[in-house]
Amino acid sequence: MTKDLLLSIDQGTTGSTALFLDVSFPKSPKVASKATVDFPQHFPAPGWVEHDLNEIWSSVKASIEKATANLGGPSALSRVAGIGISNQRETICVFDRKTSEPLCNAIVWQCRRSTDICQELKAKGLEPTIRQKTGLVLDPYFSASKITWLMRHRPDVADALKSGRAVLGTIDCWLTHKLTGGLSYVTESSNASRTMIYNINTNSWDDELLSIFGVPSKSCLPEIKSSAGLFGVTKSAGVLPDGIPVSGVLGDQQAALAGQACLAVGEAKCTFGTGAFLLLNTGHKIVAPGNGIVTTVAWNINGELTYALEGSSFIAGAAIQFIRDQFNFLALSKDSEAAAYLGRAAPELYFVPSLAGLSAPWWNPTARGAFLGMHRGTTKNDIIRSALEGIALQVADLATSMKSLLGDDLKVLRADGGAAANKFLMQFQADLLNTPVDIPRDIESTAIGAALFAGLGVGIYKSAQDLAMTRASDKIYSPTKDPAEISRIKSIKTGWLRAVNAVQIFAGK
Repeated sequence: MTKDLLLSIDQGTTGSTALFLDVSFPKSPKVASKATVDFPQHFPAPGWVEHDLNEIWSSVKASIEKATANLGGPSALSRVAGIGISNQRETICVFDRKTSEPLCNAIVWQCRRSTDICQELKAKGLEPTIRQKTGLVLDPYFSASKITWLMRHRPDVADALKSGRAVLGTIDCWLTHKLTGGLSYVTESSNASRTMIYNINTNSWDDELLSIFGVPSKSCLPEIKSSAGLFGVTKSAGVLPDGIPVSGVLGDQQAALAGQACLAVGEAKCTFGTGAFLLLNTGHKIVAPGNGIVTTVAWNINGELTYALEGSSFIAGAAIQFIRDQFNFLALSKDSEAAAYLGRAAPELYFVPSLAGLSAPWWNPTARGAFLGMHRGTTKNDIIRSALEGIALQVADLATSMKSLLGDDLKVLRADGGAAANKFLMQFQADLLNTPVDIPRDIESTAIGAALFAGLGVGIYKSAQDLAMTRASDKIYSPTKDPAEISRIKSIKTGWLRAVNAVQIFAGK
C-alpha cells in the first residue's frame, strides 16, 4: 500500500482537529479529509481557565475517527506515512509517569491565576535575566509561573513531581505520550521555548530558570528533540494501528508559520484563531526582543534552530464567540461579517477585547475588556463591528512594534485561522497595516504545517525549502488607496490608543 497520507493532529484551545493530507504529489498536497471535535472549557474561578486532559484525548480520538470515516474507513490508515502534531502551546500538564493518568486539570495559556507570582519575580529584579535567557516577557501567559502555582498550591502534585512519580509537559508531550502507549516522554524546541524554563541560546532546559520557578529537577521534564524526526510510534492508541511514526511536532503558531511557507527571513503570518498571533521569521539569528514583542524558536531541524519574532493578542476569534454566546447577538460566528457591513464603529465606538488581560505590546494582565463610546443609538451591529475592528487594531499594534525592532514595514502579511474567512476583517486589516493580506488556498495552515513537518520527518520532503513550494494563494486583500479612507484610518488609530489607555487606567496601570 502506498504511503501517500500524512495525519495531522491540531490540538487547539477549544477543539481538536484531525486532518489527512494527501501527498501523492508532494509539491501540491491536498486536504483529503478533516474533522473537528470541540471539548469543554472549565472556569473554576474568575480569570482561571482549565482543560481536562482526558476530555482533550477523547476529542482527539473522536476527530481522528470522524476524519477516517470521511476517507472510507480504517483501511485508509494503512496509507499514513507519519503523524504531525500542532498544539496550544503554553498550557501545562502534569501526569503519572507510569499510568499516564493526569494528576490535575491542565492550566491553560489563557489562565491568569499566576499573575501575583509574576509580579513577585519582577519585584525581585529577575525579569531581565528571564528575558535574556528565554526571549519572553514575565507574564502568566507562559508556562513557568503556572508550574510555580502548582508547586505552591497543590501539595499532592508537588510531592508527586519531587518523588519522580509525576512528570510535566505541554500538550504536545501529553499527546505523544498517549499516542505511543506511554513509551515516549518528549517535546521539541518550539514548544519548549514557550515554557520560560528553556534557554533559547542553548536549546536546553536552564538550571537557573528551574530554580527561579521552583521546578524540582530536569528529570520531571521531557527530552527536547528536533521538530521533524522520530518521536515514537503509535501503540495501543485505540483509533490508530500500531507502528505509525509520530514524525513532526510544532507549537500551533510555529506550525502555521511553516504551513504558510514563511521559510525565508522577513516572511510573516498572522493566525486569527482564539487569539491572534503574528510571527516573523528571523532565520538563525536571535533578534533581541523589545517593545512588547517576544523572541521564540520557530523550529529545530537536525539541531539547527530557526527563530521568530512573535506578537500575541490573547483574544481574537474569542471576541466574536463572546458577543455570540454572552450577548446572543449572533447565531453563528460567521454571521459577524454581514452584521459588520450594517454597523458603524470606530472612530466613534471601540471594543478593547482584553478579556484575558492585554498582551503584546502592552502586557497588562490586569486589564479587562471594555466598550467605549456607546450611546443610546448604539446597535448590536455596531457592537459586532467594533469587536471585529478591535481584533484588527490589536494586530496593527503588533506590526507597529515589530517595525520598530526591524526598521522596516511588513511587505505582505499571510493570514490564516477561522477568522481569516471574514472578508470585512481581512480588508480592514489590510487598510490598517497599509499592507496586502494574503489568504492561502486552505486556511488550515496550522494543521497543514504540522503535516508537512511530519513529511519532513519521514523523508517525503528533504528540506525546509521543499515546503515553500506547497503554498498557493486564494485571495489577496489590497490596502485602500482612497484618501478619505486613509484619513479615517489615521483617526481610528488615534482613538484606539486612547481606548487602550482607558482600560489600563481602569485596571490601575
